[in-house]
Amino acid sequence: MKYLHTMVRIHDIEQSLEFYCAQLGMAEVHRMESEQGRFTNIFLAAPDDITQAEAERAPLLELTYNWPDENGKVEEYTGGRNFGHLAYEVDNIYDTCQALMDAGVAINRPPRDGRMAFIKSPDGISIELLQKGDALPPTEPWSSMENIGSW
Repeated sequence: MKYLHTMVRIHDIEQSLEFYCAQLGMAEVHRMESEQGRFTNIFLAAPDDITQAEAERAPLLELTYNWPDENGKVEEYTGGRNFGHLAYEVDNIYDTCQALMDAGVAINRPPRDGRMAFIKSPDGISIELLQKGDALPPTEPWSSMENIGSW
């Protein structure tokens, strides 16, 4: 058995690509549109997986945008947290969180322990960020930062 991808449904392609690609650094590696099925699938790879994704299809994130129906109605998705979360390893948890905050992303669970943080996508999907290797030493402002909302 081989892990292929995680699929999350999105409401806005451009907003989601801004978040996942411009802010998290992922790259689009494949896109498929289905007129008959009325959906667009966009497959993204994490920066350290891009070469592997092209060669071996490393684990990918599949963003699924379901087109409005013939009456223009868009399906509503609730409980983005109920499927769990996506998890990505980062080189420096503090630098990553600071860059995300600078881009306007709320850090729902700050990396007080130098190891783990949580953010949410524009569609409410929880994303866990984990420090690569050992935890970094706890440091301010992260050590005293409070949680925001849920993750």
